[in-house]
Amino acid sequence: MNRIVIIGNGFDLAHNLPTKYEHFIKWYWKDWGVKLLHGMNRTESDGLCTFEINSGIDVSNWAYVFGWYYQRNNPFKPWDPNDVVNIAKNDRKLCKYTTSPFLERISYSIETKGWVDIENEYYELLKNCVHTNTQLVPVETLNEQLCYLKDKLVEYLNSLDITDKLLRTDIRPKIYAPFEIPDISIEGRQALVNHIQSGMASAPGSLEAILSLYGNMYSYGRVKSYKEKYFGNIAFNDELPIELLLPNSIMLLNFNYTHTADLYCKKGWIFSVNQIHGDLNNPKSVIFGYGDELDDDYKAIVNKNENKFLGNIKSIKYLESDKYRKLLSFIESEPYQVIIMGHSCGNSDRTLLNTLFEHKNCVSIKPYFYKWGEGDQDDNYIELVQNISRNFTDMKLMRDRVVNKTYCKPLT
Repeated sequence: MNRIVIIGNGFDLAHNLPTKYEHFIKWYWKDWGVKLLHGMNRTESDGLCTFEINSGIDVSNWAYVFGWYYQRNNPFKPWDPNDVVNIAKNDRKLCKYTTSPFLERISYSIETKGWVDIENEYYELLKNCVHTNTQLVPVETLNEQLCYLKDKLVEYLNSLDITDKLLRTDIRPKIYAPFEIPDISIEGRQALVNHIQSGMASAPGSLEAILSLYGNMYSYGRVKSYKEKYFGNIAFNDELPIELLLPNSIMLLNFNYTHTADLYCKKGWIFSVNQIHGDLNNPKSVIFGYGDELDDDYKAIVNKNENKFLGNIKSIKYLESDKYRKLLSFIESEPYQVIIMGHSCGNSDRTLLNTLFEHKNCVSIKPYFYKWGEGDQDDNYIELVQNISRNFTDMKLMRDRVVNKTYCKPLT
């Protein structure tokens, strides 16, 4: 029996990395401030927003505006890029500032909710292109804007410092932990029995080789003693060696673009990291878009019979590499448990998560939740389960496979 560790943005946040979309947008505006400080044109634009010096201002470029025109008490103090962009946004006597509907939705979400899901905002505008005659933005332009944001996001994430110093000792044991018997679904109990029997029947050298990859805390001697005492039968009691409950293989399925997951991938052929959404070292591989084929509106998008509407659908972009096929090969190979670390299980990855959660070989889905207080309800377990449920079409199956809160723990 294997294990898939779904890694989402909450995993990076648990390592104190500023990887929320809000962090990225904050950096985006600061980057705009730097561009305006050095801007050599009266009009500067990136396709998402435009800053244009008013015709009544007798200067030739933005660099001159913030070098000489815009007077301050201390003109020798270096400009703060955030101050620059705030002035350009708000000083109507200085310039005209316009934004695209896409950036406007992103900014409004951050202002009103404190957070934003850029991929969802993209999808909402894409549906507008399908369902209305008066499009807020042409689909070609929308795709170009998303592509530009993706490139800037890659630039931002590449600026983060990810080293071994970030590694958390409280996360590693959760990834490589033995299976907990109560975590396994009723439907999957036989798979657990088969897993234990297979371990007991395996040649000593073969099992010892696997145990050595997990570390020196595991011993074949306990398995040998257990087999001798129970004559090769299984007794589900405290004497059952944890060595027989270790996964045969572990895949860290990383939905992030960063390589924080690599910090936890032990050396050995039974462990792997699958960067399912692409690699920052290869920006062209990065998948940024939407993936909910179960949504009713997706059928309307397909029925448009125009490929431009499918340009950023994740399930299609997966075919540009072999990562999705490797995942399919893994889940087809034998029964597996899914553990969730920092992924919200929202609709933007619904197609892939449905494939994992409802697959015949899935025997357990264990979410590690975020806890912010000491109270019993000071966590997001229920919110996570609600999101997980949306990735199922069979609710009975969901209730059997999702581990109840009694046996779940905070990620950190």
